[in-house]
Amino acid sequence: VPGMGSDGRGCVRNDNTINGVRYVPMDKRRIVLVDDHEIVRTGLKQLLALEPDLEVTGEAATSADVLALLRQIPCDLLLLDVALPDRNGVDTLKLIRGAYPNLPVLVVSTYPEEQYAINLLRAGANGYIRKDAPGPDIVQAIRIVLQKGRYMSQTVSEMLVNRLDSGAERPLHQDLSEREFQVLCAIASGKTVSAIAEQLFISVKTVSTYRSRILEKLKMQNNAELTHYAIKNGLI
Repeated sequence: VPGMGSDGRGCVRNDNTINGVRYVPMDKRRIVLVDDHEIVRTGLKQLLALEPDLEVTGEAATSADVLALLRQIPCDLLLLDVALPDRNGVDTLKLIRGAYPNLPVLVVSTYPEEQYAINLLRAGANGYIRKDAPGPDIVQAIRIVLQKGRYMSQTVSEMLVNRLDSGAERPLHQDLSEREFQVLCAIASGKTVSAIAEQLFISVKTVSTYRSRILEKLKMQNNAELTHYAIKNGLI
């Protein structure tokens, strides 16, 4: 049945309608919300409460909280924000992938897809959608990811196609690795090398190495130019 996941759980009945098809699921799919803004979690809960086969079973406001929560409750899908107070989205994804390699993760963020989507898909996200997307689009993205698929908006799909076209013009930062992208954003945010090393759990020497690679790939000379580039492209 469309929208019910790859295991086909669900049976037809006349009292529930989803996407024009009437059925009622045997089991609700369990969703955990991760966002440091309570108003966002409340809005997502209200949206998902309208879906008879989806249920929010847990909430977390930090990376540490969600890692602890996942050890306590079963989960079929994680809705994850990028900007958490204790750890960024890429590092949180890596930790989740290490402990729960098969857990579907849909990133729901305010950041533009053009800047962050590809890096988060690289890090292991199953999809990326903006928080200001229409409610039906968010629900559709959830269902696609629950089907063990990947959700990509038209914007992200076009970006990936352009990456295959060597002649297509695209932002230089899209050629950075996940870690290089993190270091770029941290430098542009004014953090010192020591602070970046502590945040990313790597050595100061490694941060300096990444910085050198970033300068080379972006064809720039110093931190001021990196900061200007990040601001111009909406990375911070």
